[in-house]
Amino acid sequence: MKEVKKELLIRVYIVALAMVAVAALLFYRVAKISIVEGDHWRSMGDSLYLKYIPIVADRGDILAADGSLMTTSLPFYDLHMDFKAEGLHENIFRANVDSLAYYLSRNVNTSMSRTQMRDWLIQKRRSGDRYALLAKGVSIRELEHIKTFPIFRLGKNKGGLIIDPQHVRVKPFKLLASRVLGLDRDNAQSIGLERTFDGYLKGEEGQRLVQRVTGGAWIPVNDLSDLEGQRGSDIVTTINPEIQDIAEYALLDGMEKSQGSKGTAIVMDVESGAILAMANLGAQGGGYDEDYNYAVGFSSEPGSTFKLASVMALLEDDGADLDTPVDLNGGTKKFAGQTMHDSKEHGIHASTLREAFEKSSNVGIAQLVQDYYGHDGKAGQFAKRIREMHLNEPTGIELDGEGAPMMKNPAVKEDHWSGTTLPWMATGYECRLTPLQILRLYNAVANDGKMMKPYIVSEITREGRVIKRFHPEVVDRSIVSSGTIEKAHELLRGVVEEGTAKAYKPDYYMFCGKTGTARTDYYDPNSPRKSYMASFVGYFPEDKPKFSCIVMVYDPTQGGFYGAEAALPVFKKIADRCMGINRDLLPKTMLADTLATMAGVRLAGWSQKDELNEIVDELSLDTHVDGQGDWARLAGGEEMEMEVKNILDKNMIPELYGMGIRDAIYLLENRGIHVQYQGVGRVRSQSIHSGQPIIRGTTIHLTLG
Repeated sequence: MKEVKKELLIRVYIVALAMVAVAALLFYRVAKISIVEGDHWRSMGDSLYLKYIPIVADRGDILAADGSLMTTSLPFYDLHMDFKAEGLHENIFRANVDSLAYYLSRNVNTSMSRTQMRDWLIQKRRSGDRYALLAKGVSIRELEHIKTFPIFRLGKNKGGLIIDPQHVRVKPFKLLASRVLGLDRDNAQSIGLERTFDGYLKGEEGQRLVQRVTGGAWIPVNDLSDLEGQRGSDIVTTINPEIQDIAEYALLDGMEKSQGSKGTAIVMDVESGAILAMANLGAQGGGYDEDYNYAVGFSSEPGSTFKLASVMALLEDDGADLDTPVDLNGGTKKFAGQTMHDSKEHGIHASTLREAFEKSSNVGIAQLVQDYYGHDGKAGQFAKRIREMHLNEPTGIELDGEGAPMMKNPAVKEDHWSGTTLPWMATGYECRLTPLQILRLYNAVANDGKMMKPYIVSEITREGRVIKRFHPEVVDRSIVSSGTIEKAHELLRGVVEEGTAKAYKPDYYMFCGKTGTARTDYYDPNSPRKSYMASFVGYFPEDKPKFSCIVMVYDPTQGGFYGAEAALPVFKKIADRCMGINRDLLPKTMLADTLATMAGVRLAGWSQKDELNEIVDELSLDTHVDGQGDWARLAGGEEMEMEVKNILDKNMIPELYGMGIRDAIYLLENRGIHVQYQGVGRVRSQSIHSGQPIIRGTTIHLTLG
C-alpha cells in the first residue's frame, strides 16, 4: 500500500512539473511576443486593418503663350457616407433622417423620391454600411452646398460624410490644339504634351491613411492622417491662341471643301522657331476631329516641296543657275527605264531652272539633278548636300512620337540606291519627311539660312517660379551660302508671282512658297483610284518674314487634288488673317477697307469707336466724324467719313455686320436676346435684320467670317 501511494505521488509530481514547465513556456512566449516582439506583431495586426494609399496630386496646367489656360484640372468629388461614424448616434440619425432624405432627393439623387431616399438611408443604417455611395463627380460648389445638409453639417465624426477628391482634365478652348496638348489617361497611353512632360505635370503623390471595414471597403481614418502631395508644375507653351484658332478654322474649312482624309497646318515664328499654331484634323464619322498629330508623327513622300532642297544643292555646287537651260520634254521623260510625268503634258521643251521650278516641272528638276549628279560618282555629293540641310534628322521637338525622316544614301547598301533614286528623290519621292521637318527647311530659308530647332514649350513653372526655361536653339547658322539663299528667295517668290501659286497672289503684301502634289499610291497598280497628298509651304511677309507655314491635305477628293487647289487656299487664308492681326507688318499706305478684309473685319459694319479710331490713327487716314455715341463705322469715299452713334437708341435690332462676337453678345443678351453663332472672326450675317423691334426671349443666329 505504501508502495502504491509513493508511486502515485511520483506521478502527481511529474504531472505538476510538466504543467509548471508548460506554464513557464507559455509565460515566456507571451512575454516575448508582447514585450520583445510586440512592435512587430502590432504592426502586422494593424496592417490587416490600416494602410496608406497614394493620393494623386493636383496635376499642373498647360498654358498658352499669353498665359491663358489650355488644359487644367478641375476638382470633383465622390461622396460616400459612413453610417457607423463614431459620433453619429441613433438619436441624431432619427432626428434628422427625414430632412436629410428631402435634401438628397432634391439635390443629389433626383431619381429617388423623398420616401425612397428615407427608406434607403434607414436600410443602410441598419446594415451598418460604412462606405455607401451618395454621388460621383460632384463639383466644389455642389459639395459646399451638400455640406450644409442635416447630419452632414455636424462634421465628419457626427455626420459620416466621406469626401473622396478627384481631378478631371478639361480644355477650356475645347478642341483647340487638342492633339498637341494631348490626354492624360488612366487606361491608355497618354499622348501629346501630357505625355512628354508627365514627370513635371503630375507632381508628387500624397498619402491617406485608410481603414478596412465590413465588406472589404477602405475608408479614410480621418482628415488629419492625410499627407498632402505637391501640385504638379505648369507648362507654358509657345502656342498663340488667336493664330491657333485661325489655323484650325482655315484647315477645317479647306478640309470640308476638299473632303480630304486628314490634314495639318503649322505656323512657326521664323526668327525663333517657336510653334505658334499646330492644327491636325482627321475624318471622323462624317466630320473632322483632332485624332492624330500628323504634323509631327506622320511621315510621307513630300513631293514637289522637296524640289527646293534639290535646287539649293545644285546652286551650292554650281551645278546649275537660275537661267540654266533644261528640256522639259513636253512633260514626260524616262529615267532608268521608268517614265516620269509632269502634272500634265504641256508640250514645253526649251525652258530654264527658274521656269521649271515655278511651274513645278518634275521632268525639268529631275533632269538637272541627273545631269549634274548622275555620273562620276556624284550621287554621294547630292546626298551629302541633303544631309547638310539636316533633312535626315528629326527636329527634336518636345513631343513624343516624331516620325523619323528617311533620306537615301548611295554609300549605304541597305538604302537600295538604284538608277531611279536620284531623279525620283530630286522631285520628292524615295524619301520621307514629316510636315514639321519640311517646314523647318523653309523656315531656315526665310531666316536667311539660319536653321532653328522648332519648339513648343517655353517655360516650366512651379508656384509662379520658373524652374526651367527653353530658349531658341540654333541647329545650323548657315545651311547653305548666302548667295544660294538669295536665289532660293527669288525662286519661291516666282512661284507666287508667275508660277503654280499665281492665282492666290496677295494684293497688298507678299508671301513666298512652293506647291506640292505627291501621289501616295503609285506603288500599288491595283489601287481603284489615284490618291494624292496636296501641300503648300512658305513664309510671309516676303520682305521681312515673320511667319512660316505649311499646309498638307491628304487624299483630297473634291475641288482638285493639286497643292494649288487643296492646300494653297488654306495657306492664304491663314496668312491673310495672321497679317490682319499683326497690322504693324502691313504697309502704312494700305486702305482701311483692305486691312479690314484681311483681318476678317468689314469696317462697313459697327465697331467700338475707340477700336476704329486706333485703326484710323495707325493708317494716318483723314476722317470726318459725324454724330455722337460709342459705336462707329467708316462710310467710305476719298475723304473718309466716320459715322458715330448709339446703335440701340430706338430699341431696335442693330446692324451687326463687322462687329466682334463679344460685342454682339454683350449688346443683345443684355437686352434679353439669345445669341447663337458659328464660325470665327466678325459678324457676316444675322438671322434677324436690323431695324426689327427687340423682343426679349427670341434667338438670333449670327454667321462669322
